[in-house]
Amino acid sequence: MTQLKASLIALICGGLFACSSTQPAHIPPRDGSHYISQQQAAERSARVSDVSYELDFQLTGGIEFGANTKISFNLSDNSSPLTLDLNQAKIKHLLVNGKPLYPNYNGAYISINADLLNTGANILEVDFSRLHSTNGEGLHRFVDPIDNKVYLYSHFEPAAAQQMFAVFDQPDLKANYKLSVTAPKDWQVISTMRETRVEPQGELNRWTFPVTPKLSPYNFSMHAGPYHVWQDNSGKYPMRLFARQSVAGQVTPSDWFRYTKQGLAFFDDYFGIPYPFKKYDQLLVPDFLYGAMENAGAITFTEDRFLYKAAMTSQQKQRLAGVIMHEMAHQWFGDLVTMKWWNGLWLNESFASFMGTLATSQATEFDYAWRSFYAGGKQSAYTQDSLVTTHPIEVPVATTQNAFDNIDAITYQKGASTLKQLRHLLGEDVFRRGVQQYLQQYSYQNAELSDFIDSLAKAAGRDLSQWTRDWLYSAGVNTLKAEFSCKNGRIDSFSLVQTPASAELPTLREQKVQVALFGQGHRELQKQTSVAVTYKGQRTQVSELVGQACPALVYPNYQDWGYVKVELDAQSFDTARQNLSKVADPLLRSMLWQSLWDSVRDGKLGLDQYLSAVIVNAPQETDYTLVGQIIATLLDAKDYLNLMAPARQHYADKVIKALAQMSLRRAMETSDDSDFQRRWFNAYLSLASDGNSLQHLAQLLHGDSQIKGLKIDQDTRWAIITQLNRYDYPNSAAMLKQAALADQSDSGQKAAIAAEVVRPEAGIKRQWLERIQTNTDIPFSKLRTAMAHLYPAEQKLLSAATAEQRLDKLMTLDKKGPVFMRSYANLLLPTDCSHAGIAALSQALEQQTELSALTRRALLETRQREQRCVLIKDKMM
Repeated sequence: MTQLKASLIALICGGLFACSSTQPAHIPPRDGSHYISQQQAAERSARVSDVSYELDFQLTGGIEFGANTKISFNLSDNSSPLTLDLNQAKIKHLLVNGKPLYPNYNGAYISINADLLNTGANILEVDFSRLHSTNGEGLHRFVDPIDNKVYLYSHFEPAAAQQMFAVFDQPDLKANYKLSVTAPKDWQVISTMRETRVEPQGELNRWTFPVTPKLSPYNFSMHAGPYHVWQDNSGKYPMRLFARQSVAGQVTPSDWFRYTKQGLAFFDDYFGIPYPFKKYDQLLVPDFLYGAMENAGAITFTEDRFLYKAAMTSQQKQRLAGVIMHEMAHQWFGDLVTMKWWNGLWLNESFASFMGTLATSQATEFDYAWRSFYAGGKQSAYTQDSLVTTHPIEVPVATTQNAFDNIDAITYQKGASTLKQLRHLLGEDVFRRGVQQYLQQYSYQNAELSDFIDSLAKAAGRDLSQWTRDWLYSAGVNTLKAEFSCKNGRIDSFSLVQTPASAELPTLREQKVQVALFGQGHRELQKQTSVAVTYKGQRTQVSELVGQACPALVYPNYQDWGYVKVELDAQSFDTARQNLSKVADPLLRSMLWQSLWDSVRDGKLGLDQYLSAVIVNAPQETDYTLVGQIIATLLDAKDYLNLMAPARQHYADKVIKALAQMSLRRAMETSDDSDFQRRWFNAYLSLASDGNSLQHLAQLLHGDSQIKGLKIDQDTRWAIITQLNRYDYPNSAAMLKQAALADQSDSGQKAAIAAEVVRPEAGIKRQWLERIQTNTDIPFSKLRTAMAHLYPAEQKLLSAATAEQRLDKLMTLDKKGPVFMRSYANLLLPTDCSHAGIAALSQALEQQTELSALTRRALLETRQREQRCVLIKDKMM
């Protein structure tokens, strides 16, 4: 504080205004940032209770909004000051229990003098204005480039409510919210509750909303703008869907309402508690940071993933249904019952991921949702859990700055897998009963992990403390292998052998799996038998299988009950390699494919050997989900091969071309099935890099060639243009310029950025890298698009030209905060698939010791990916 400012405050405090103290007596002092520690939050919630907010917003569509926050609460003691969170606002008036207060405000929070507070009831009132945010947090403002209409939406998780109103911004201070909004006449205003009245006020409307049930601040929301609205009142609860007017034609409301209605019926029944927020609104919003957000009664979804210019494929519909179900599960588990602090965020997300997949599999047409979960999310969890940065599911969170440090596949998919196997261990009915007891006991309250586990333990009648230690407080994924011997054609011994993740992560766990035996039939592998086994410790004897016919293949996690990596015994591995197309069960086939790919990533099987198996077996694959799984490995393989250059360049060019042609052939052969055709064509589009394939793409773009049954919609046109620019196909820059002029929508602008930055031109790379690092003239959502396309794997030399600069600037860029660095560190840390690349990353880790935990973690993971790539390269040479 400058001397002049101190003198001015002293003068004012001696006059008409009371002032706040700057030295809290008991609460550990906050650091001046908008973050709060767990201890500080716990001490605040120990003193503050019975919170309610009256919120009044004045919205014009301009870059600023006006607001008034009136907060009523009880204080258990007034022996020390109190902080109230409010981020980067211009405070006009501040009243504390009716007295005007000169705000002791640092741009992050207001400190209230203890002498001005009452033991018991208190009322604070803050009148302020603030700039809208443009990074997806707080009250975000977006101007539609098509019609210049302004759209607003809020996003508060983990602690960004303070960017919209004055608040005790922590999850365990639940409150009631009463909302009033003044907005332009053609706007909709959407919040947790449905409005009670809309009254004209000149050129504006005044919206009034009733008091909400008790909610944590991050679960409340308010959205406004000239949104297009669809309504469906055919179900138990009224449903609405909102989207920008210019993109309304890319929304299929019937699908949204069908899945929503199916989900609400499923969850009402499963949880035994009616949906708690009376109406169900969903909004498609631009520039969103995440996939979706579970705001109570007003869920937001990112446009980027759910707008389609052509009919949705089965994959896209399944993704839509799955995300709707995930966010819907949160309405009970997360909104109705909420964690006390951010160390419980994993349980919210894990449970929603588990329940979302369960609901999708049982309430919609996607009864294969668990297979999709295995092929996608669960593999991400296994990968994440095998990294040096793996962590327990439940981890401490020191401050709100660290709330998302460990939000990853362990938080979501490992947690969901853990709950899935616990359900198998306890039994479906017992698990469901425990969940219902938990929700009933803690409705509209905050709870901790122990509360949830106790509810399940009580329902099961067993102690789950060891299970909790092993699964939730111990990191790493174990490996399971079958060991057996045969005599005279029969099994004479059979064991399941469990190995720990590493010497540093020695935990051996208990879980229930199915073990299946398969024999060699004439046309397919035939299942001989399967048994359910609860194993624990290093070795578990399976006496039930002794005497069975000696199998050609054993799979010890049949039907994917357990969370464990499977190591096939030598005989089973050979059988799998030679008989992939003879496995009738699509989930088992998926798991065997995964075993082969895991062997590549672990350096046990050559990438060239894997790709040979793909070329032989993939064209015969008839399962839509499995085709997607195989294609994902092909795209990873292409990146590995490009990063390995110039090693085996001739082989890389030859095999990538062969894979592209295989994909094109399958797309041309499946014209009667649009989903399969689209999946294989998209693979072809991504693999196309040789001259003939690129020429064919250009012909498709210009209508000089066709694939029967395939429509080249606008999204596909942009994908082709991006691929042509990626490889600097003749005249591709002109194609980009023409397309950008024709499509100036938000999605068109992002597609044009992708196509421009991906071009192999050093000048473009440096220009965009500068814009990303300075971040002064472009919305963050578009910067993320640029980050994602700046350095594709095959542009190694262009990446190397700025690699040192990107590493050297990490300390400076790290100060931009976690929202920026979550994207930058994951997309722009340099990789080279070389020992020199490993050394450069190691040097950054050694020298830049003050990086945030998030950025340091990204460096460690990037280095490990480099080491894996080198391992795969060495296996091929």
